[in-house]
Amino acid sequence: MEGAAAATHTGGVAPIPGFAGTSPRGGRENEKRPFALIATESGVRRLFAVDEAAAGLGLFVGQKATDAAALVPELVIADADPAADQAALEALCDWCARFSPAVAIAPPDCLFLDITGVDHLWGGEGAMADDLVARLAANGIPVRTAVASTPGAAWALAHFSQGEVIAAPDATMARLAPLPIQALRLEAATAAQIARLGLVTIGRLAGTPRDQITRRFGAGVVLRLDQALGRVEEALVFRRPRNPWFTRLAFAEPISTPDDLARIATDITAAMCARLDAEGRGARRFELCFHRLDGLAQRIAIGLSLPGREAARIARLFIPHLETIDPGFGIEVATLTADEVETLAPRQQRLDAAAEVAPEDGLAPLIDRLIGRLGAKAVWRADPWPSHTPERAVIRRPPLAAFPGGGWDLARPRPLRLFRRPEPIEAMAPIPDDPPVSFRWRGAQHRVRRAEGPERLAPEWWRSPRARVRDYYRVEDDTGARFWLFRAGLYGETPAPKWWLHGLFG
Repeated sequence: MEGAAAATHTGGVAPIPGFAGTSPRGGRENEKRPFALIATESGVRRLFAVDEAAAGLGLFVGQKATDAAALVPELVIADADPAADQAALEALCDWCARFSPAVAIAPPDCLFLDITGVDHLWGGEGAMADDLVARLAANGIPVRTAVASTPGAAWALAHFSQGEVIAAPDATMARLAPLPIQALRLEAATAAQIARLGLVTIGRLAGTPRDQITRRFGAGVVLRLDQALGRVEEALVFRRPRNPWFTRLAFAEPISTPDDLARIATDITAAMCARLDAEGRGARRFELCFHRLDGLAQRIAIGLSLPGREAARIARLFIPHLETIDPGFGIEVATLTADEVETLAPRQQRLDAAAEVAPEDGLAPLIDRLIGRLGAKAVWRADPWPSHTPERAVIRRPPLAAFPGGGWDLARPRPLRLFRRPEPIEAMAPIPDDPPVSFRWRGAQHRVRRAEGPERLAPEWWRSPRARVRDYYRVEDDTGARFWLFRAGLYGETPAPKWWLHGLFG
């Protein structure tokens, strides 16, 4: 079954091509026998899709399978799998990222590609469409393409015109006028009602007073007509967010060696950073995608602690991840996108070499390398949080995030290492408020030489109604090790109080 492809010129300046592809079960145009897919609806098996040969013999979607078999005994049938078709369309959508950074799915058989500002990379819209069709045909996916001034017009021309169509913005109405009203993507029942009135083409429908159309068939018909003619803008939901920060490299011959991948990562990063530098911008995230000959796209994403545009530094972050790329039979296209792009203030070069190193010169590259090796969740900074409960008084933030304000209470020192959960200990202590004279932790006995406290912390009753009062002590044993421990509960209470070790000062 053949698909269709469409394209439009937004605002009459740059085209937005929409491409309509087929399911992977397509590619039967060379077979002589008609072919159809079958699906069960309300217990009745009906035709779900038909190819051109079957349609030419009078078969149509929704027809009972038994009637179709009686009319065309040589009909070849197969069970439809809409879920697999959707998955294949999504995979094709991802594959089309080599042509445009913004691709939208229009089920069941169409994709819209926004090629605004990128068609010149192929030498024009026609050359771009030819390349797309040729690549898909090589993989057994026949398509039809069209270029028009709106997504609606593109869809209509792709589905109801023959051959490659490139419609100029001022010729949209002329190209749509002879097409059937089904080209407006109307519901089948609505299109049938309009056709019974003799309005069988878009041209005739467009010449009918709008108030009469709205009164008879609802506002949806007029909306579709206006979208196709560019009177009303149509919003497309792109599978990946539309991103103007997109760079593409195509290769005369497929590449596969690690050295080639590293060189490409360096070259494409340099091209992107040159754009960022020219506009005074920097980005926090970069995604490098390698497109293989078999259509598989493999991605590497890296992030920066601070917005940056230093090509060498960013390329170095990609290099360690290139070993995860499987080139297969070769990689023919590489693309790079930049996200979280921000304006960077101009920074004067340092005149005093002995001055303190700026974060973007020293700490930030180190943090970026650590994140690239260990993962973003493994590298963080501890900031104070307004809670008197020790385990809730710290929050994790990105290493170079802006400091939120406030700080630690110097009158109440806290240990450098706070345990995720307090560990139980056996302590000997006078009562009621004296620190322990000795305690056993992890099988080792510690004799207390110095102690400070207590610091009494009441529980947060709205979180733990049954929590007990804690008395914290800072103690030092006879070896010089310093500990932060507490007694949970008060003497005389039931159950008896228990001792816990919560952190280490050294």
